Amino acid sequence: MQINSNRSFKLLSLSLTLVAAGCSQSSKEPLSVSERPPQVSPDDNSFFGRFSYLSHRKNKSNNEQYETVWDRLLSLYALPEINNERIDREINWYLQHPQSLISLQQRAEPYMHHILDEIEAKQIPGELALLPVVESSFVPNAYSKSAASGLWQFIPSTGQEFGLKQNSWYDGRRDVYASTKAATTYLKQLSENFNGDWLLALASYNYGKGNVRKCIERNEDQDMPTDYWSLSLPDETYHYVPKLLAVAKIFANADRYNIPLRHIPNKPYFEVVDIKAPLDLSKAAQMANTPLNEFLRLNPGFNRWCTAPDGPHRLLIPVKNAPLFKKNLAEIPYYERFNYTKLIAEQQEQIIAEANYHKPEPVVTRQPTAHYTSLAPTGGFASYKVKRGETLASIARSHHTTVQNLRSANHLGKSSINYGAVLKVPSAAKSTGNAVMLAKASRPSETYHTVRKGDTFYNIGQRYSISPKELASWNRITLKTALVPGRKLIIKGREQQVASSSNSLRLVHYTVKKGDTLTQICKKFNVSMSDLKRSNAPALANGLQTGKVLKILVDSSHSMI
Repeated sequence: MQINSNRSFKLLSLSLTLVAAGCSQSSKEPLSVSERPPQVSPDDNSFFGRFSYLSHRKNKSNNEQYETVWDRLLSLYALPEINNERIDREINWYLQHPQSLISLQQRAEPYMHHILDEIEAKQIPGELALLPVVESSFVPNAYSKSAASGLWQFIPSTGQEFGLKQNSWYDGRRDVYASTKAATTYLKQLSENFNGDWLLALASYNYGKGNVRKCIERNEDQDMPTDYWSLSLPDETYHYVPKLLAVAKIFANADRYNIPLRHIPNKPYFEVVDIKAPLDLSKAAQMANTPLNEFLRLNPGFNRWCTAPDGPHRLLIPVKNAPLFKKNLAEIPYYERFNYTKLIAEQQEQIIAEANYHKPEPVVTRQPTAHYTSLAPTGGFASYKVKRGETLASIARSHHTTVQNLRSANHLGKSSINYGAVLKVPSAAKSTGNAVMLAKASRPSETYHTVRKGDTFYNIGQRYSISPKELASWNRITLKTALVPGRKLIIKGREQQVASSSNSLRLVHYTVKKGDTLTQICKKFNVSMSDLKRSNAPALANGLQTGKVLKILVDSSHSMI
């Protein structure tokens, strides 16, 4: 016994000596790139410093070890800690508006687990899971004035490039499942284009990789640094990356900043169910025993009352209700899945509309009008002096262009214009002498708005930047016609404008609390008293009452209450 003990002790001592010697030798070797620890600010104990992206990828076996999505999110953080006054300014704004962060978490709850799945699958930094905060405030059916849509705010062309189908039945940019896969793929691609520089990748996501590349080249020509912080960028992109980094830092240090984190379990919120054929969305919500508004929040990609005839044939169903939905789906007869006659009629309408839309237009010759102060512009533009009472919409119609084209050409951020202003108007062709202009008249786009409970001519008009009279005229009704939920209204040549990441509008439903006054509500949402009263005339008929729900169109570029 004594001999064995002595032998064991000697062996243990020898082992410890060898380990110590090995450590002593290895410490003289330089660390390889993959082994180098993350650089941490000495005065910062945030998760930016405590979690290493590489160590996480090597050591974490599965995501189930994390109790909440926030724990899992922080474990995926990979961007270096950056101290910059632009980030500090954004942090200060959020800390002055803590309710916005609470509301954001509530809106993010159904989507975060799926987003983190895709972040892990693409092996990209976890901070990017918070990009919808900056892009859409986690509003899944958000539209921007630049025609971007969805949680990730894809513009139509980029959406198509990444496989997001868009037609009158379905918009993949708003499909939470598909758009998240597309966005994470796009972000990874952008990172590779900029040699792994994620800040330049993020700037490119907002401004376009070609534009960012030009900014870099300008700096190179002047022997200036070419990192994100040194580039001369548009105002939106200038604030875009700092805002994301600020939100990421706040969530990483929620206790320090006294921001409560909503308990969101690290479990799937929804299940993707293959429905194999079209299905009435209202019926689907009933089959899933889910309120329709919650059901549509998970499936905002569908534009009409039914899923798209040509697919995708899938629905996102709350996990807890998925077994019931699949049981009901298996039992429902095919002829009860949707109104067959209605669907066929709408498909035929769509075929006719698309055939007319793509039919070649004749070249139209017309004489110039007195509106033009010059008919020999450079760069394909004519100058136009705004008359009293005119709007961008009326000017766009009379010159065969769009409101968006006018805004872009004249760097306008709003729809309003001043009398006497001179605008650049896109011109198709010009000639001298009689100054006959040739214009290939583009057919104005036509979409449909499905009336929902609480809709009015005024708030629909605001949503599409049209006047109530135009809306009534296009649909051959009067302003006194009752707007019955479910009715489809024609919207000609307009882009929806609701919540988005920057300079955007969003419809908020606010429940009046005890002690509220109209003045306080106006101040809280930064809206005028006249707009508030006009939008809520029925609700305010008997004065402001506790419990009443008011509809308020707010600028959500910052306030996300």
